[in-house]
Amino acid sequence: MNKNKIWIALTVVLLIIIAILGYNLRNKSMAYSTTKENDYNRAFYEVVDYVQNVKTYLAKTMVSKSAEHGAEMLTHVWREANLAQSYVGMLPIESQELENTEKFLNQVSEYSYTLSRKNIDGEGLTDEDINKIKELYNYSNDLSNTLNEMSTELNNGTLTWEDLMKNTEASEIAEVSTFNVVEENFHEYTGLIYDGAFSEHMTSTEKKGLTGDDIDEETAKQKAEKFIGKDKIKSTQNNGYVENGDIPVYRFEMTTNDNQTIGISISKKGGHVVYLNYNRNVTEEKISEQDAVQMGKEYLASKGYPNMQETYYLKENGFITVNYAYKQGDVVIYPDLIKIKIALDNGEIIGLETTGYLNCHYERNIPTAQISMEEARENLSDKIEIKSEGLAIIPTEWNTEIFCYEFKGKVEDIDFIAYINAETGEEEDILIITNTPNGTLTE
Repeated sequence: MNKNKIWIALTVVLLIIIAILGYNLRNKSMAYSTTKENDYNRAFYEVVDYVQNVKTYLAKTMVSKSAEHGAEMLTHVWREANLAQSYVGMLPIESQELENTEKFLNQVSEYSYTLSRKNIDGEGLTDEDINKIKELYNYSNDLSNTLNEMSTELNNGTLTWEDLMKNTEASEIAEVSTFNVVEENFHEYTGLIYDGAFSEHMTSTEKKGLTGDDIDEETAKQKAEKFIGKDKIKSTQNNGYVENGDIPVYRFEMTTNDNQTIGISISKKGGHVVYLNYNRNVTEEKISEQDAVQMGKEYLASKGYPNMQETYYLKENGFITVNYAYKQGDVVIYPDLIKIKIALDNGEIIGLETTGYLNCHYERNIPTAQISMEEARENLSDKIEIKSEGLAIIPTEWNTEIFCYEFKGKVEDIDFIAYINAETGEEEDILIITNTPNGTLTE
């Protein structure tokens, strides 16, 4: 082999090596770019969540008249604003919008901390303090809306981090983002049914509503088929016994005469229906939400669950999910919850969950209120507008229950529900209501 051939061979090998190195470097660069993009997205969505929390806690502060509860809410504002600010610092842009965001978060953090100390020290909030909180709430609401619009545009590709980084010098995000008007939904829910307020406190070791003797699998199968209607069922498959859940159940899968599949779980103790799930497509909505809610109430009564009152609902994809709480006399018992999913084409019940009811239901010995409705109302801010009032029992995170007056109303166009202890007059909880086109959500 002459020298020319050797040089040609070496050149070819060198070019191959360069190509391989270039390919590897390109892949590493793309992987690095993807990692950075994911980091930016994570940081941004943390900012979105924390700003939403700031807005919610500021709203609760406007409703509260309790110094102790007000201090707690303001401490939450201080913490959430600090966390939001730290994630803003991780974003790769220096646009005017994010400068304003960081400035606002710093101000709201410092101011809320100052006010919380006033409450802790026994000083009440002045009208000037309340007006400042309203101002901060309005700004946080605008900021939350803007961030949610940015989130939508990042998700659909209208806006990218590369665009934002290219437009940081003497530019604003508005130059690369159209900020189209979007329908705002601040929550995403997974699972069969949205639980609504207090759902995280609806488990119990005692299982007061789980009455009756233990049954075997064959008896559970018969109960499942009777609940669905034996005439509708082509076949039933046993899917085993699950002992390690909140309520031990026998599981079955049924095939209907029209070849639909229904999953159902029956409790070992007492043979109660715990879950029912029947997924099918809904192509058109013929039934109103109000009619569906009434159908759900009638369905529960027919299945042995009388005196159930609708509380919250969520509508999506042709279905409506309704939370019903037991009502004893004139008192709504929120722990005793049943959730139903209803198809809006024909009103068919296609989902059922009774865990809250089975965990908590029994006939309470409801105490006598020690303060009047009027006295309880005096414990709320005089800036609010009361729309309705009543009595309720709510659960706590310590698996206890509190007898309360329930006030629903508005403050500064913010819908809320406030709970005042009917025995002590103390403020127990405040929920902020988000009314969306798809339903009523609580924070």
